Amino acid sequence: MFSPQLSSRAGSPNPFANTYRQVGNQTAVAAATPHRLIEMLFEGCMDALAQAKGALRSGQVDVKGRALGRAVRIVDEGLRAALDLRDGGPLAADLHALYGYLTMRLTAANLRNDEAAIEECQRLLSPLREAWQAIGPQVNAAKR
Repeated sequence: MFSPQLSSRAGSPNPFANTYRQVGNQTAVAAATPHRLIEMLFEGCMDALAQAKGALRSGQVDVKGRALGRAVRIVDEGLRAALDLRDGGPLAADLHALYGYLTMRLTAANLRNDEAAIEECQRLLSPLREAWQAIGPQVNAAKR
């Protein structure tokens, strides 16, 4: 029914699923509020860390490397870059330092296959993610 190039092989990702996922992500990003965008970054980072940890445990070094690389990019190019260091005060400065530390730890975790470092980063990010989610209703109410 489908050409061989379009059908998926056992164990190989389906190209249609990847395209669908990309379109879904692009649509979600385009419709998201600034608060939701940061929430999505936290979700993506935590997902990448869980994937990296699972890949490390199962010996999938390439998957682990891609997942940790994704987490590093989210922390550095997403969360850290979104900070307003000029007007954000000490909180923004502290988060900037924390995100720098996380980037360093995740890079080391990748180089050394260090599961404890991945878990440390999960523990450090989790309360930030939860706090960000908790203020969501207040942010949304203020915009009405």
